[in-house]
Amino acid sequence: MGVLTPLAIRIGAIPWMPKLLPQIVWTDRGLQRLTRGRISILDVAGLPNLVLTVVGRKSGLPRSTPLLCVPDHGTWLIAGSYFGGPDMPVWVGNLRAAGEAEIAYDGQHVPVTAQELADDDRAAAWQVMLRTWPNFARYEERTDRLIPVFRLTTR
Repeated sequence: MGVLTPLAIRIGAIPWMPKLLPQIVWTDRGLQRLTRGRISILDVAGLPNLVLTVVGRKSGLPRSTPLLCVPDHGTWLIAGSYFGGPDMPVWVGNLRAAGEAEIAYDGQHVPVTAQELADDDRAAAWQVMLRTWPNFARYEERTDRLIPVFRLTTR
């Protein structure tokens, strides 16, 4: 966690935050382009993050998405929260279809397999994720859909 993490948590809790997601993504992509992928908004906020690259289920092209992640015993946990918005993130459908991806984490490119967690496994992982980003609980309250949680494991 970084100095700006508490501020990021407060900003992430704002109810209308999902409406700003396109601007946040645009800003983050610009920052990553300027720094040649070395710094993202999540880095500035002091939060663990990765870039997930998965083949698009319709296009067949690689699609990359920066995501908050939670390192967990040599694996990574990610959630399709979309700030608690009503729509499922597109990357979720792509990852479900592909079952595998590549992540950029801590300067390394790592091929991974994805396991969508359910029931007790999901509940346990969710608690781990809440310790890093408490706003996941708010996102869960904002949406009627079950927020999917994936465990990424090195291939």
